[in-house]
Amino acid sequence: MKIGKNALTVLERRYLMKDENGKNIETVEQMFLRVARAIAGADLHFDPKADVEGLAQLFYDRMTNLEFLPNSPTLMNAGKDLGQLSACFVLPVGDSMEEIFEAIKQAALIHKSGGGTGFSFSRLRPAGATVHSTGGVASGPVSFMRVFNMATEAVKQGGTRRGANMGILRIDHPDILEFIDCKKNNADITNFNISVGITEEFMHAVEHNKPYDLIDPRTKQKVGELDAREVFNKIVESAWRNGEPGIIFLDRLNRDNVVPSQGEIESTNPCGEQPLLPYESCNLGSINLVQMLRQEGRRYQLDYAKLKQVVWDAVHFLDNVIEVNKYPLEEIDRTTKATRKIGLGVMGWADTLALLGIPYNSQEAVDLAGEVMGFITENGRKASQELAKTRGSFPLFQESIYAGGPALRNATVTTIAPTGTLSIIAGCSSGVEPVFAYVFIRNVMDGTEMIEVNPILRQALEERGLYSDALMKKIAAQGSLQHIPEIPADLKRVFVCAHDVSPLYHIKMQAAFQEHTDNAVSKTVNFKHDATVEDVQEVYMLAYQLGCKGVTIYRDGSRDSQVLNIGAVKKEGAAVPTSSEGEIRPRPRPEITCGITERMKIGCGNLYVTVNYDEHGICEVFTSTGKAGGCPSQSEATARLVSIALRSGVSLDEILDQLRGIRCPSTIRHTGMKCTSCPDAIARVVKKTADMIAAGQKGLPKLEPRRPEPAVVEDAAALHSKRCPECGAELEHEGGCASCRSCGYSKCN
Repeated sequence: MKIGKNALTVLERRYLMKDENGKNIETVEQMFLRVARAIAGADLHFDPKADVEGLAQLFYDRMTNLEFLPNSPTLMNAGKDLGQLSACFVLPVGDSMEEIFEAIKQAALIHKSGGGTGFSFSRLRPAGATVHSTGGVASGPVSFMRVFNMATEAVKQGGTRRGANMGILRIDHPDILEFIDCKKNNADITNFNISVGITEEFMHAVEHNKPYDLIDPRTKQKVGELDAREVFNKIVESAWRNGEPGIIFLDRLNRDNVVPSQGEIESTNPCGEQPLLPYESCNLGSINLVQMLRQEGRRYQLDYAKLKQVVWDAVHFLDNVIEVNKYPLEEIDRTTKATRKIGLGVMGWADTLALLGIPYNSQEAVDLAGEVMGFITENGRKASQELAKTRGSFPLFQESIYAGGPALRNATVTTIAPTGTLSIIAGCSSGVEPVFAYVFIRNVMDGTEMIEVNPILRQALEERGLYSDALMKKIAAQGSLQHIPEIPADLKRVFVCAHDVSPLYHIKMQAAFQEHTDNAVSKTVNFKHDATVEDVQEVYMLAYQLGCKGVTIYRDGSRDSQVLNIGAVKKEGAAVPTSSEGEIRPRPRPEITCGITERMKIGCGNLYVTVNYDEHGICEVFTSTGKAGGCPSQSEATARLVSIALRSGVSLDEILDQLRGIRCPSTIRHTGMKCTSCPDAIARVVKKTADMIAAGQKGLPKLEPRRPEPAVVEDAAALHSKRCPECGAELEHEGGCASCRSCGYSKCN
């Protein structure tokens, strides 16, 4: 076996069997043999004379040759007493106290067994609605999400996988605005990824700048309306701020619902790529495309004959997983076997393109993506049809969209999942993502530095006599090859990392894979820190226009900072002083500032708003009124409080939320106003200035400041740091999760 050092570390820490003292009691080879034998044994369910040993050897070879790997629970639990092999589940949340807490109990059992859960909270009545049985009022979906979150926190999973959840709310739910903001604080609801369930009707309203209806989920009656474009912009701004919420297109999920008679698809698994009916689970696995290449001289080509055989073997493997799986709930066992969904995907896509000499951000790569995934799905279905000849179709086949055609063993065959730890084991790039970084420096405990270099890049540089530690450190410092003069242009063209790829090509690649995938595609659009809100908006609109089923973004560094807390804080050059009693004191006003002044028309005249900043960000706000009057004392008081709050490290977004939308009768009586009050005017100018600073916009005075962020507490939650909480290496973001390619840590498993 060609297992790398990082892969061995991940396997020893998370996958190999251990005794009661935590000591490993199996080797890597023994682990794969355990899994192969357990999964091959399912053939006996259909043929008592099946060659189980021969099939086990085939499965063993596929895994140890790193050609195909099943999802982590299968590697961890197959052949063991626990025997729970599924990665993802969806549970219903009904609109009663009994149903809500039943879902919490069921989720706890799933987390205990090593799975993740997805929920739609769209059935819950909005906050403030009447509860007729008690005469009280409902607390709403977000309130109950916090209860689910606390329950997840309490469940321990033996150090192998952490509980992860997906929370979804329909765009037309009356509590949608609260939901969009529910993770504004990075330390809040930490065991959930969240996505807004968007409808085609809503997107049509966004495109045509129209209002849309809010619907009470209990009565199905209209209870209000919102401006679609304003809500869409709010989603975009929130995603820009810290990567959440993502969006999923509900109508597209249900367009591809194989058995619509069983109800609507409401939710996905925690990483967003597996839409499921309530009580369904899915078993995932990935083909390493790097191992599907054959070398002819110094050139590589895809070996489609080999790929076809691996696809057939993988479908056989995953269908067997359904048979031997020990499901945590009887309802899940019954529902899963009714559709027998599997999700075969790929990993190593970026490495494959590099070996083929094709840039990730090229139309050639996009076209090849469609060709490869189309081939996999086509052959996956053929393999499923072949299994159905001897094993029978999935039980709900006659109710499915495939009724009348060739029998299928599995209702769905393909899914593109994130492959964080699996790709470490396989020694390849993750899923269909571009390479996050080709070179990075790892600090070892004794203080020395280790240079980690993508092996494909290393080989290319060594062949040209260009490789050196000094050059690698230069690439690591830059984070990219694109501005390194020593690197030839043809290598720069091919070796593009995540931040070199434009949003357009991120989404084009996702859409190309989605077109040929039964379920959905896990993909994160990684932005540089200085990306603008408009950049995120472009991606969300592109995902809609190009046919994706959902999208997740992450702006580099947007989750590094935490809310301010009592005690010493550390932030580069901008520590917030505290008194001996622990009181927060604003940092002194700087001697020199730069700023802009903007005139805002208000109901009683003009308000002039001045926003000043230094190298640490916005630090003060002044206002003055025109000759027509206004409320100078109130405006000045508002500006002073904003200034103190900013210099005390309070989040700019929190300040803006308090000011925006305040309404003044003298302003709202007039038409054509850009603001609703003096505080709202102040908020608008402050926000505009912050966006200009973040974007490095021309016309600003040359201080080259950066957008202010909340200060970091000494003991801030490591989950939302840029660094891995277990080994300190830099985290990568894919499919809504943060993962570490050094030790295998993942926020979601």
